[in-house]
Amino acid sequence: MELSFHGADREVTGSCHLLECNGTRVLIDCGMFQGGHELDEENRRPFGFDPATIDLLLLTHAHLDHCGRIPLLVKQGFRGRIVTTAATRDLAKLVLLDAAGLQEREAEWRARKLRRRGAGAPQPLYTTMDVLDAMDLFDGVARYRKPMEVAPGIRATFFDAGHILGSASILLELEEAGRRHRLLMSGDLGYNHRVILRNPDRPPHADTVVIETTYGNRRHKALQPSVEELYQAIETTFRRGGNVIIPTFALERAQEILYFLREGVEQGRLPGSMQVFLDSPMAISATEIFRRHPECFDRETYALFENGRDPFDLPGLHFTRDTADSMALNQIQGGAVIMAGSGMCTGGRVRHHLKHNLWRPESSVVFVGYAARGTLARRIIDGAARVRIFGEEIPVAARIHTIGGFSAHADTDELYDWYRHTGRPATTVLVHGEEEAMTAFARRLGKNRVLMPQMGDRLVL
Repeated sequence: MELSFHGADREVTGSCHLLECNGTRVLIDCGMFQGGHELDEENRRPFGFDPATIDLLLLTHAHLDHCGRIPLLVKQGFRGRIVTTAATRDLAKLVLLDAAGLQEREAEWRARKLRRRGAGAPQPLYTTMDVLDAMDLFDGVARYRKPMEVAPGIRATFFDAGHILGSASILLELEEAGRRHRLLMSGDLGYNHRVILRNPDRPPHADTVVIETTYGNRRHKALQPSVEELYQAIETTFRRGGNVIIPTFALERAQEILYFLREGVEQGRLPGSMQVFLDSPMAISATEIFRRHPECFDRETYALFENGRDPFDLPGLHFTRDTADSMALNQIQGGAVIMAGSGMCTGGRVRHHLKHNLWRPESSVVFVGYAARGTLARRIIDGAARVRIFGEEIPVAARIHTIGGFSAHADTDELYDWYRHTGRPATTVLVHGEEEAMTAFARRLGKNRVLMPQMGDRLVL
């Protein structure tokens, strides 16, 4: 039995781990590296294993940094089964089709530039057809807390991770040559007492625990003060006559912000005349998928649906799917909340809204999620005076708000609380975190055997 590491090793993107047991090769996640240009190149490098030799892929959730290279895996020869929850399957299709479309458009744009110089045309990492080929391999739906034999000597149980709709931690019960081992993969963990989703399940005991450490070195702000901070940012921006731009992750964060905006209007904290634009086709489709999976909701959100109320709807809400409608938003000078992807500002429509609002002192940009190193969002959060958007230097004059309480990731205290319920694992492996976060979290674990693997490292179980 052996586990090897092929992504999210001392970094927070590109999750990919390979388990070998009983002659079966099982991949847990196959994510995309996200950030600067050097990470784009990393996505094109070899996986570190032959995709054609992989028998099975277990997917923890549908974020791009966990599922984003699945079509490339299929393109390079993978023909095994993909097993995940029903909600993750639906969201993954949405996310991967969107990613393929972005890559195709980017490749075409670059090709036009290169053709003018007489150079060859670049190819997208994968295409829409590659995504459709990958979706054909989704076979078998995991249900929370229901063990399933996925291969001889390998039993998998998915537990609710409370991170995004359908997200899971996975317990793998392994048996080979008379030896047994319990391997627990945390996936990305959410935190307790959020709206919409249930709390993460209490994890089972395990011999080896692989745990994410995105926020291994910091605590989040409490949720309710974060909601108040959001309301205040909107109120003060409107008084200045500006717009509020919220770079939004299409899965979970968009729906969570809509939930609180609705509550703010209903409670009289926000004006009923407020105009809210969800300017993200993917976030709009994701919201529709949310409505199809009430089995993932907490009791309060489920009760709203049962009573015929939509927790994601409010007066003045507009869905802008068409490009022309999105462009028209640039004419609005004030009084609008514009939610657009991507959350890290690495692409999508939000960059256009930043170009038109970031230089305006009366406007605000509200960040409500994690921003990886090398991303435009991280540069703005870190205090850049000017940033380059679409080849133009834009001064950062708008008010910048960073509200940590909306994070979909557990903070250091929630991570530790989840971890302590795993018993006394012989080995703990830290992944999906920047090195300083991992080091800080390792100190919390005391004298336990703690590993922080690098890309390509192997661990005998």
